[in-house]
Amino acid sequence: MLVKTFSAAVVGLEATTITIEVNMTPGSQFHMTGLADTAVRESYERIWAVLPNCGYHMTVSNLTINLSPADIKKEGTAFDLPMAIGLLAAFSNIGAEHLHDYMMVGELGLDGRIKPVRAVLPIAIRARKEKFKGLIVPKENVREAAVVNNLEVYGMDHISDVINFLNGSEQFEPLVVDTRKEFYDRQYSFDLDFADVRGQESVKRALEVAAAGGHNLIMIGPPGSGKSMLAKRLPSILPPLSLAESLETTQIHSVAGKLGSNMSLIFQRPFRSPHHTVSQVAMTGGTSKAMPGEVSLAHNGVLFLDELPEFNKATLEVLRQPLEDRKITISRANFTVEYPSSFMFIASMNPCPCGYYGDPNHNCVCTPGQIQRYLSKISGPLLDRIDIHCEVQAVPFAQLSQMQPGDPSAAIRERVIRARNIQTERFSHPQGGRREGAIHCNAQMTERMIHQYAEPDEASLDLLRMAMERLKLSARAYNRILKVARTIADLEGSEKVQSQHIAEAVGYRNLDRGDWAERGV
Repeated sequence: MLVKTFSAAVVGLEATTITIEVNMTPGSQFHMTGLADTAVRESYERIWAVLPNCGYHMTVSNLTINLSPADIKKEGTAFDLPMAIGLLAAFSNIGAEHLHDYMMVGELGLDGRIKPVRAVLPIAIRARKEKFKGLIVPKENVREAAVVNNLEVYGMDHISDVINFLNGSEQFEPLVVDTRKEFYDRQYSFDLDFADVRGQESVKRALEVAAAGGHNLIMIGPPGSGKSMLAKRLPSILPPLSLAESLETTQIHSVAGKLGSNMSLIFQRPFRSPHHTVSQVAMTGGTSKAMPGEVSLAHNGVLFLDELPEFNKATLEVLRQPLEDRKITISRANFTVEYPSSFMFIASMNPCPCGYYGDPNHNCVCTPGQIQRYLSKISGPLLDRIDIHCEVQAVPFAQLSQMQPGDPSAAIRERVIRARNIQTERFSHPQGGRREGAIHCNAQMTERMIHQYAEPDEASLDLLRMAMERLKLSARAYNRILKVARTIADLEGSEKVQSQHIAEAVGYRNLDRGDWAERGV
């Protein structure tokens, strides 16, 4: 007897429908075909132990299980449930007439419990695309899958629930999630707020400019000056995720197995802060299963690297390509996977190994050679991709205890959203009549677009020329200054880039100054 059930295999963000064919003939042998890994092959042993524990007994037979298409590698434990259901149908414990209506995934415990698996959201999207009537998933994954509309999603606790459902002996209701209501109700709740930060007005201004234009930013200052505290509050002033961005971000976290139990969507922009011991593979993604790394988990959000020079230099250099292309390609011997990685890169660093170079309140104990070696850990090509360099000074206690709270995150966020709306309108309806489809903020502008939208007037150009000569700014700073100036103009609602915008943008290029290392922070 031949029985078919349906599941899915996920490579990257794409799910492929897998047909599980179970064939039973007289005999006593077992065969599994279809490029299954060890975890999938072990499914048979788990199933053979589970079914008797649930009151079902299988006679000794020749069993062949084929996972089709056979040229796609099958990994993980998500095939336990559809394989068990196929075996039960082959032994006539389940009617096979409804099996073609449902795709199913789930790992089985030896007591018959259905355990959660990863990558359920891409599987649900594939099930809808293939026009399956419904999807059967573990109870813990049901909200994740239910965000896909026009698909009946059933969350099951035990294999007996699935058996009763398919036999029609028990009724179950699919979960319906009001995706839009949940999404918009939970976008504006943050634990951290800029109102908690006393002082540091210039740094908060730099972060506001970075958020408004999507610019990368690095903060340089002594220990305890508030660099990490400020960076962690950045998501609270970023524009809210769109529903499309949320679905895309949730897919990545679903594939990585990073979604919490009973979680549906990621409602806020992700903030990833890996430790400086992170490996290249953990940063970019990979391993034998092509899992997404930190640069993809930060997609549509923020990647924050604290104490930047402490990171392995080779690990930092792999950031150059995703920062430029906003995607990461992982190539292995038998597959190539591409993940999106469009994120704001925020970094912090001390000015020297001891941290107090240029600090008026502490004596630096580092030699000039140590300082140069410390700063040289950050390469020119990586620094070239950072638009804003911001110096952070510790706030004295006398001022700290007297200062009033600054603008709350909600007020800053409103200004950021207004600036982003200007940019959205600009790139949707450009002057030349050509839509810039892949450009969403000023940081993404090409050189041609910089000349089109951020060209300074004669007075501003003279100011920029003088600043580059006097401050010994490098040539690579030119385009970065114009991009940031365009964002500052957008925050003010100015159509043209003016001299005051250029002057502020020049102030954000400290590490490009030829005398920076000599003068101290």
